[in-house]
Amino acid sequence: MSETKQIKAVARDRSGKGAARAVRRQGQVPAVIYGAGQPAEAIALDFNQTKQLIFAGHFLTTIFDIDVNGKTVRAIPRDYQLDPVRDFPVHVDFLRVSAGQTIKVVVPVHVVGQEKSPGVKRGGTLQIVEHTVELQVSPDAIPDYIEASVEGLDIGSSVHLADVKLPNGAKATSAENLTLVTVVAPTGLKEEAAEAPAAEGTAA
Repeated sequence: MSETKQIKAVARDRSGKGAARAVRRQGQVPAVIYGAGQPAEAIALDFNQTKQLIFAGHFLTTIFDIDVNGKTVRAIPRDYQLDPVRDFPVHVDFLRVSAGQTIKVVVPVHVVGQEKSPGVKRGGTLQIVEHTVELQVSPDAIPDYIEASVEGLDIGSSVHLADVKLPNGAKATSAENLTLVTVVAPTGLKEEAAEAPAAEGTAA
């Protein structure tokens, strides 16, 4: 699980596109904190710190204690926008979180056990069908990723969501029969399998 991180911010008096542009000219990133039945709060973040946090990875699954003018707000990023040309952050949306609450997060799928897969040893290829999975989980139990093990899988076999161990209290929002990864036959084997019926028909 990602540890809670700290980030400093200053409150903004105004919101809107004009105010956001003014914040960016000052070397900051405009952001907003919403949710928990409270009014949305416009803030400004340090540009360099925000950029570093986003590109470090796991940004959208990390809980932050945001210091807004000395007052701490616990929140999780729900979205961020990057400049389409220069690829730097231009806006961040945060959702307030509280004890006992569950939220939806998208976490990556890590495939493990390749060295113990008979199908892979025979030349099969791993076909990752789902790179991420959405979970309903407590904010203090968000995993960095979930593991899909292909140990023991032969060619033509798959790992489904039901086969994956989720963190305690976490629930997947997708169907349990969702296919995450499959071991597919190598190209040469596929061609041989396709040619065999054709050869039999010719012989007949």
